[in-house]
Amino acid sequence: MLADATETPRPLDPDVRDFDAFLASVGPRLDAVLVAHYGHEIGPDAAAEARAYAWQHWDTVGQMANPVGYLYRVGQSAARRQFRWRRPLALPSVPAGMEDSIHPDLPVALATLSRQQRVAVVLVHAFGWTLEEAAAAQGVSVSTLRNHLKRGMAKLADLMGDDDA
Repeated sequence: MLADATETPRPLDPDVRDFDAFLASVGPRLDAVLVAHYGHEIGPDAAAEARAYAWQHWDTVGQMANPVGYLYRVGQSAARRQFRWRRPLALPSVPAGMEDSIHPDLPVALATLSRQQRVAVVLVHAFGWTLEEAAAAQGVSVSTLRNHLKRGMAKLADLMGDDDA
């Protein structure tokens, strides 16, 4: 239940502070992986639902060995509800001022990759995550992530005509 504006705020108990610290440290990473997976239209909503789930079930989530991976799965479930209509994936265009460093066809090429390949490529090459971090966030092994990454990069090279991938 949301707090009424007339209520006096209660002091933070230790569990809430732990949740806030957790969210501050992993929230941006959770957002990044869900946006990489579902695009900028559905990804933020999925991340918000995962955060809400984490808050509601903090007693359980806070004790997990891989809470980010679990919340990623929660976000996936939330996104699936929105994918019933199978809207085409809409990735953001190349930001202004970065045209020289990013190929203009990259967003279109990324949209043609499988979800697993796209997430692997974006997390590792765009966000600079290690293979271990990206694999843990997706709940897959490092070798599985490495396969998605290799296949995704090969397909991008083929689509964009680059032989150096």
